Amino acid sequence: MRRVVVTGIGIVSPLGCDYDEATARLKANEHGIQVMPEWAAHSHFSPRVAAPVNIPKAIEVPHKAARTMGRVAQLATIATTIAVDDAGLSKQELTSGDVALAYGSTHGSSKANEDWVRKLLVQGGFLGMTATTYIKFMSHTTSANLATHFGIRGRVVSTVAACVSASQAIGTGFEMIMNGVSDAVVCGGAEELHFTHAAVFDMLHAASKNFNTTPELTPRPFDQRRDGLVVGEGAGTLILEEYERAKKLGKKIYAEIIGYGTNCDGTHVTNPSWEGMRGSMELALKSARCGPTDIDYVNAHATATTVGDIAESRATHTLFGDGVPVSSLKGHFGHTLGACGAIEAAFVIAMMRDGWIAPTRNLEVVGENCAPLDYVKGEARAKTLRRVLCNKFAFGGINTSLVFSAL
Repeated sequence: MRRVVVTGIGIVSPLGCDYDEATARLKANEHGIQVMPEWAAHSHFSPRVAAPVNIPKAIEVPHKAARTMGRVAQLATIATTIAVDDAGLSKQELTSGDVALAYGSTHGSSKANEDWVRKLLVQGGFLGMTATTYIKFMSHTTSANLATHFGIRGRVVSTVAACVSASQAIGTGFEMIMNGVSDAVVCGGAEELHFTHAAVFDMLHAASKNFNTTPELTPRPFDQRRDGLVVGEGAGTLILEEYERAKKLGKKIYAEIIGYGTNCDGTHVTNPSWEGMRGSMELALKSARCGPTDIDYVNAHATATTVGDIAESRATHTLFGDGVPVSSLKGHFGHTLGACGAIEAAFVIAMMRDGWIAPTRNLEVVGENCAPLDYVKGEARAKTLRRVLCNKFAFGGINTSLVFSAL
């Protein structure tokens, strides 16, 4: 059986763009949530906090290369450049046709889309717009721009599935290598911050708005006072390679992916099903050929919505009971939407490497309707992690679960 390992990691996150430095901030229980004063101009929605990314000048995408890129594609390109360098993938390898790409986001560039619509509605035409404008906001802008930027000629899959975009990409890469389609896959997801993202969740009564002047206190996954999610931005890229190839080439190996499960609730677009969530976890465990007692930590999706956290905690409890530590990373850097599956997987891999679990930031009193799990809260918990389960769930009832193993 072909084994799949992670040989390169790149992140662009609200906690920073250097993997080790961002991990240190996570372990110190720091956060990247801040007030967005410019959102005060939009009186039609209530949220005023978010988790933006500060991109250092030194790693910005050069202007010429960014002509077809909105911010979301630029974030993806920065993270992927870091990951490709980390894995030691050469230009020759990337352009050989043997390396595949699986990448996605919830949206294309929302800012580019906003500019296009404003021109159309206000000016009644496209004066001042360029031929590349659509490329910036088309749904598969991240995968298209990455393939072009790096010269990837192998299989390209664009995973556009909201909050599971990145985890679907990783799962797709895992299956491609397992099935012999490719020996190496560039996987991940990205999202840019835009006020319309917060407005959408506000309209759905799923955005935090009770802590607009105290960003350090929100979001609050699983907490009694949780009042919704906080949108963030960023990108995460994992380089997956076939184990024997990686070993032969002397690659640094971060972790092994041993299981992937994905399914759909098939019941409601926005109301999650705990049975569907549990089913995804069961599929991942079956794929990994292990049981609930083999998992040392569950990285929860837990976005701090009222309904979502209840469903997820119930699904987790019916499968694991209270015997496995559980935490969510959303309290540290918000919900990065299409990027969260890769950014959070990267942080979980760091936890496996160093033997600790990040707490759920802002979790003080567990919500009365949340299941009785072993919630990690307060401070980081020291623990040897051999196998971990990462869950991500999206609108449309699309569920994903990935099992990572230490080597």
